[in-house]
Amino acid sequence: MAFVYRRRVQFAETDLAGLVHFTCFFRYMEEAEHALWRAAGMSIARAGEITGWPRLAANCDFKAPLRFEDEFEVAVRVANVRARTIQYEFTLTKAETVVAVGTITTAYVSRPPEGPLKALDLPGDVVARLRAAAE
Repeated sequence: MAFVYRRRVQFAETDLAGLVHFTCFFRYMEEAEHALWRAAGMSIARAGEITGWPRLAANCDFKAPLRFEDEFEVAVRVANVRARTIQYEFTLTKAETVVAVGTITTAYVSRPPEGPLKALDLPGDVVARLRAAAE
């Protein structure tokens, strides 16, 4: 199962050729991830928190173009969970056409005001809540 986030291409996201700029696809994937968190009753970044979710890896394979005013969907699912990381898989579609597929891997860390980030074990209920929201 996957959580589905719906969106429309904005003019500012297109290049001189009228196509969505490749960097926007990463933004779309991250927006879908954040929408999944909200659907699960959580926020990925709360004010005053000393923990965070930095990206360890991100990739996107482009299959077809998106243009201004195109309506599309981003399906996101929790694909791989380890003790300290979550990997999401994304499929972007316009109607029946797969536009792009990608992944983002993120780690749960403490981020003290001073000093380096430190990886932490995932909170017990986060993954269960994300998976439940994707059903």
